[in-house]
Amino acid sequence: MLDQPLSPAPESGPADPPAGGALFGRTDGAAAGWAVSKVPVPYPQAVAAMEARAAAIAEGRAGELVWLLEHPPLYTAGVSAKPGDLLEPDRFPVFQSGRGGQFTYHGPGQRVAYVMLDLSRRRRDVRAFVAALEAWVIRALETFNVAADVREGRVGVWVERRSPGMPPREDKIAAIGVKLRRWVSFHGISLNVEPDLTHFGGIVPCGVTEHGVTSLVDLGLPVTMDEADAALRASFTQVFGPVEDAPAPA
Repeated sequence: MLDQPLSPAPESGPADPPAGGALFGRTDGAAAGWAVSKVPVPYPQAVAAMEARAAAIAEGRAGELVWLLEHPPLYTAGVSAKPGDLLEPDRFPVFQSGRGGQFTYHGPGQRVAYVMLDLSRRRRDVRAFVAALEAWVIRALETFNVAADVREGRVGVWVERRSPGMPPREDKIAAIGVKLRRWVSFHGISLNVEPDLTHFGGIVPCGVTEHGVTSLVDLGLPVTMDEADAALRASFTQVFGPVEDAPAPA
């Protein structure tokens, strides 16, 4: 869910990347915090921490933060979720979420990155911000020689899979769902590193029935979470600018 319209505000920043070459960097070049939680974080706790941090950023009391974590198995319903897309309501806890999108799954083996950035310090352009999130994930996947892309009319990042004698198929490898409040973002992206893909069977992921889901390990790539984190950090600096280590929210 977006509290701002999808078109840039009149006082939007420049359309060209800021000095330093980052696609969606801060105009002052300041680094965003980069925090990693090593144990699964309950979803309500994570949302409360995001809400508090986003408010502090908007009020100038805290800096930007990218927070990498995993959740216990659960389903979340975005603001566009359709009740009929929850196929197994008793399988895992279900949480209503203020982010954009429909139903999604979070669980161990999936890297969730919550992105709390101040678009007033970058560019007040929501479409450009979502495109930057997509570019971030796509560039990270290139580290593992995974050719991923976006699809018209479908949110997220997709890969095409080909098998001899079979028609090509498209699977989602990463989901994107964000919310903006006072031009500060929260929620973010989820990248499937090695989750249990059968857990997606309790929902219609993002409302899409004709395509599936995949992960790095499902693609035959034995990528560890630490390796995925390193790729995400490197590509984040290319797209959004520098980062510095920061503590995870309490």
